[in-house]
Amino acid sequence: MKLNIIDLSIILLYLVATVFIGYWVSKRASKNIQSYFLGGNSLPWYLLGISNASGMFDIAGTMLIVYWLAVYGLKSIWIPWLWPVFNQIFLMVYLSAWLRRSNVMTGAEWIKTRFGKGSASNLSHIIVVIFALVSVIGFLSYGFKGIGKFASSFLPPLVSNAEFLASHPQTNVNLYALILMGVTTFYVVKGGMFSVVITEVIQYCILIIASIAIGIIAIHQVAPGAIDAVIPAGWKSIGFGHTTGLDWNSISGTASPKLHAFNDWIKKDGYEMFGLFFIMMLFKGIFISAAGPAPNYDMQRILATRSPKEASKMSSLVNVVLNPARYFMITGLTILALVHFDKLYTGSLTSPDFESILPEVLATYVPVGLLGFLMAGLIAAFMSNFAATVNAAPAYLVNDIYKRYINPHASEKTYVRMSYAASLLIVVIGVSVGFFVTSINEVVLWITAALWGGYTAPNLLKWYWWRFNGYGYFWGMVAGIGAALLLPALNLQILHEWPLMNNFSMNAFPIILLISLIGSILGTLLTKPEDDETLKQFYKNVRPWGFWKPVHKLVVAEDPTFEGNRDFWKDMFNILIGVVWQTSLIAFPIFLVLREWKSFIIAITITAVTSITLKFSWWNKLKD
Repeated sequence: MKLNIIDLSIILLYLVATVFIGYWVSKRASKNIQSYFLGGNSLPWYLLGISNASGMFDIAGTMLIVYWLAVYGLKSIWIPWLWPVFNQIFLMVYLSAWLRRSNVMTGAEWIKTRFGKGSASNLSHIIVVIFALVSVIGFLSYGFKGIGKFASSFLPPLVSNAEFLASHPQTNVNLYALILMGVTTFYVVKGGMFSVVITEVIQYCILIIASIAIGIIAIHQVAPGAIDAVIPAGWKSIGFGHTTGLDWNSISGTASPKLHAFNDWIKKDGYEMFGLFFIMMLFKGIFISAAGPAPNYDMQRILATRSPKEASKMSSLVNVVLNPARYFMITGLTILALVHFDKLYTGSLTSPDFESILPEVLATYVPVGLLGFLMAGLIAAFMSNFAATVNAAPAYLVNDIYKRYINPHASEKTYVRMSYAASLLIVVIGVSVGFFVTSINEVVLWITAALWGGYTAPNLLKWYWWRFNGYGYFWGMVAGIGAALLLPALNLQILHEWPLMNNFSMNAFPIILLISLIGSILGTLLTKPEDDETLKQFYKNVRPWGFWKPVHKLVVAEDPTFEGNRDFWKDMFNILIGVVWQTSLIAFPIFLVLREWKSFIIAITITAVTSITLKFSWWNKLKD
């Protein structure tokens, strides 16, 4: 497949403009590491929210959601709870404000506000840095494979030797990923947070236009009757029972032999027992969401806001600017692919590599000029996610390792130069791991189920239980991360053959969570509590609800006017309404593209009602 010279020129122009912006803002970003990593806490919350959403609008994830929507229909709305998407609701309702009140630069530095400055705090600090780096490298390898597959499908091959490609089929995929990562790395390293936010806002504007264009093209090209002819009964329903209830063997017509393979793909994914899979996602998602954000770019955007109130607003905006536009495009791509599946899909039907069809859909149905713009938009989606991830990681190496333990009295210029070097090092390691990745889906599942399973217990306890201490945090994280790394290496057969769900990472989550919880509790109860001053300071500044009664008594004894946080039930109500609100923001653009008008009206009405409810029960009551 080859792009027209006009389309190639548009893509090239976009890449050059991106590099120029990074260089242009580099002087402002290089004042000090506070400016480099957090933009000096001077950026407006709405720009940070758009930037955060743009970073989440990654191409690998978009490919994956298109695959899910095609195979599972409207039931796929629930599958991103694997990540879990509703963690943004927990953040906007209360956790973003709690986190921002710490006034720190990284999640690892936050540890000092909770566990003080002793040896337990140092151990906890180091383990958070290790977790942050492991998760960032995982996300970089995931993005590396996604952009490589996408770009190599459109752009001319850099290596065309058939004999060499036969033995090294991923060569062009990896080379294009290297090139695009190199361009992105330049403006991230030079410009820091300022560069990332400015370029991501521009990239988001491109993505919005691209998303609307693809959705409109799909509506124009595909009649509702044509969609109905290639989907099984129940595909348009978000409801489910014990199983998915979808039988792709019921499809007839020219595309039917290939579409029948979707039944095998569902079995391979391990989502056939959808009712149990949903319960597992919900169980996992609530625990992970209540534990707070992982130390990545999402946390950096929260810490970069001007105030706790703006941090909450920023997290709410992510849902609004990300979901409707993204799913408008995803649905357009999906119906174009399904209706023309027999002509477009050339991959192996035994392996769900559905992302390979997306470039074919674009090249076939998007005119010259607009195709180049859309390609620039989708490359922008990758660059946004990659840039945000790269910007988050070096802060842990420079601020939490180099500045704290190696050279605490260096100049700000030295710290900025070290940040450049740390960014490059992280990219090199992430790219190296990416060369060995074969499945985007497998990487996503390992990060969101196995690795985050090890993160959940100690990070849940740190917010809500006063007795939890630094040693408990350290041993909980060590046990969890160790189990997440060890279980895949052991490749336990029972986790593959569990009859309820044939999904190793999801099956391993409860085991990893339990191991981490045991490590957390034993580490806490076998050691002394944190000192009273540290606990009182944390409780007064962050003002969490939970099991803090002994500390509350100490604070009130010193300051009788102090009032504890009594918002638990209000927050739980807002989370419930918020999850419904977020789901409706995802559903209504899908129904719009499908032209299911009754369902669209219901979804948009739910969006309006929940928005008004949140305005009065949450937005109007925000405070710093």
